[in-house]
Amino acid sequence: MSFVTCVGILVADLMGRPINRFPEKGKLLLVPEMELHVGGCAHNTAVDLRKLGEEVLVVGKVGDDDLGEVVINSLKRHGVDTRGITKDPRYHTSATMVLLDEHGERTFLHYPGANQALRAEDVKDEFLRGAKVVHVAGSFLMPGFDGEETAKVFARARAFGVVTSLDTAWDDTGKWLDTIAPVLPFVDIFIANRDEASRISGKDGLADMASFFLSFGIRVVAIKMGAEGSFIMTEKEKILVPPFSVQAVDGTGAGDAFAAGFLYGYLRGWDLYEVGRFANACGAMCVTAMGATEGVGDFVAVRRFIEEHEARMG
Repeated sequence: MSFVTCVGILVADLMGRPINRFPEKGKLLLVPEMELHVGGCAHNTAVDLRKLGEEVLVVGKVGDDDLGEVVINSLKRHGVDTRGITKDPRYHTSATMVLLDEHGERTFLHYPGANQALRAEDVKDEFLRGAKVVHVAGSFLMPGFDGEETAKVFARARAFGVVTSLDTAWDDTGKWLDTIAPVLPFVDIFIANRDEASRISGKDGLADMASFFLSFGIRVVAIKMGAEGSFIMTEKEKILVPPFSVQAVDGTGAGDAFAAGFLYGYLRGWDLYEVGRFANACGAMCVTAMGATEGVGDFVAVRRFIEEHEARMG
């Protein structure tokens, strides 16, 4: 069992499905399903890691409101250490409206809320010392923490001998590399989906994207490709990891589940193909249920999922 510190966004998710059209202005559309879930990259990755058996501490911000309590209580129910979460009275808790169509494809309306108040000083040395990994989840969605502030945390983490990991989100400001460049020299593991990696690097090919990030001194680059699997690259290896075929219900949290599975395997020294396969399985399990973490199982369940899939494939 390892100790992981997850730093990043905490969000309340109001999810409706299936939504294939919007009502006319001033009109009402009945939705078959609508549920309140807790999400945000730090929450999701932490919960999934905890399910896999890791000890996890979360650092983040919520508002001093009911939704903030919902977020904190969700983490506590899963056994996640919440000492790093603080309430900021200047903002409400971040929230997202998640609109899902019948294929599980998502559209988001996002309120940044308290996530924009996170700073390097919130990540205390006691949250880094003794950790195996410090994982920043949701880069580009924390304007007060992205870039230079994240770099400060990673520099401190490295001084304690802690592995640094960064998982990006979509940058609605369009600044991409300008925002993230200061932190890249301090990253050991870089995780992003293909669109994000392309926007940041200015490259199109998978190997070209990964090479761009490796040029900063990053050890391993993992590019998430959803239904097409994943691509992992280091200075010595290039690995295309095939996907798992599942019936998608809700894609929310799939990328965070991948990150959790990747970190779990990486911490155990597995070969990178096995790491990617396990990460892909976590992501695939995630999309089979509504909610950001509900579909992901424990280590035994993930291994069984992989074995059953491989048996079906012959």
